[in-house]
Amino acid sequence: MASSTPDGPDGPDGPAPAPSPARRPLRSAAAAVLIVLAVLLTPPAVVAAWAKSEISDPDRYVATMAPLAHDPAVQATVTNRVTAAVVERLPVDSLVSDLVPGGSPLLGALLQRLGSALEGGVTGLVHDGVQRLVRSDAFPAIWDGLNRDAHAAVDRALTGEGGGAVEVRGNTVTLDLAPVIDRTKQALVADGVPAASRIPEIHTSYVLVRSDQVAHVRTLLRLLSLAGYWVAVLAAACAVGGVLLAVRRHRAAVAAALGTAAAAALLGLGLTAFRAVYLDRLPAGVDQDAASAVYDTLVRYLRDAVRLVVVLGVLAALGAWLSGRGRSAGAVRGLWEAGLGGVRTAAERMGLRPGPVGRFVHRFKAWLCWAAVGAAVLVLLLWDRPTAEVAVWLGLALLAVLAAVELLDEPGTGAAGRTEEVRP
Repeated sequence: MASSTPDGPDGPDGPAPAPSPARRPLRSAAAAVLIVLAVLLTPPAVVAAWAKSEISDPDRYVATMAPLAHDPAVQATVTNRVTAAVVERLPVDSLVSDLVPGGSPLLGALLQRLGSALEGGVTGLVHDGVQRLVRSDAFPAIWDGLNRDAHAAVDRALTGEGGGAVEVRGNTVTLDLAPVIDRTKQALVADGVPAASRIPEIHTSYVLVRSDQVAHVRTLLRLLSLAGYWVAVLAAACAVGGVLLAVRRHRAAVAAALGTAAAAALLGLGLTAFRAVYLDRLPAGVDQDAASAVYDTLVRYLRDAVRLVVVLGVLAALGAWLSGRGRSAGAVRGLWEAGLGGVRTAAERMGLRPGPVGRFVHRFKAWLCWAAVGAAVLVLLLWDRPTAEVAVWLGLALLAVLAAVELLDEPGTGAAGRTEEVRP
């Protein structure tokens, strides 16, 4: 275990030569600038990665929008919107003729005089049919197909160009409900309303987003989607460069990790604050519950990414602090090694000794520890949509592997006991 000495610039084979006093301020200033850049780039990097993944992968987009098919507020809004569009174009005269198959003039005149009562009955009939469809097991598949067809138009929506199932018009992002209306017409015909077959093709819109800031957000998302993951790569490069250039690398690593976590947390707070402002500025006729559901669904994976970055930043800061040369970090490492040493001693008393495996682990201990860290990072990078929970479990798994390495570490006796540890 390293002695408790002031933190200094560490090299792979031990402390690196200290820079000359004249160069220290320059290195510290350059390192600070790079770390600050990394922190400032963290929010746009998270948003850019989210925008890139949602736009480029139709499966991701459909999976993001899928929960809305089961949301009661969204179902009610879609039902009301489709009902109004169908009733507006439903040929009531034909419907009356269908209800009077014998062509009785007296009954026909009576139905015509019912006026608003007849219209209300027709509206209720259509509403019930649409509601059954929206609440049925078939609707999620319809909703997924609608969003899958719309995915190709998302890029056009971000650029503001018309066409496709998703469009941006002024300050509103809308979704065309024509496929839902078509299925509704088929259901009405099946329920004994043949006049529904004479309804022309209807294109009506469901409002996904309505805000005065749509144009600005659209431009920002367009730029970030073009940048893609390169913003994250640039932020990581700045953080690594700042740490390597710093005079006190462990402290710089802790600062960079905590700064990144704080920047991501601020982005999360910004999403929550914008949600309140967005809902407060919606027109009076917009359903607040449905708008809340749409907003929360659209930013669901963005919030997951924010939590992931916060957890990774905290874990990285903790790891950098524990590997430093401060007294507190040394005391924690001492407790760790003492606890595992006690377990190893108890196992040896029971006759359990690692033997050659233990000597191999002792010789390549540093390499094995770095390999475990690299494997954890690789798993995180290859994981599809990792979450904060995934990061925590990977951290615990890495801790278990490092504990196993410590338990198996056995210098041996004689010449083997004096074997120097090979450092990567």
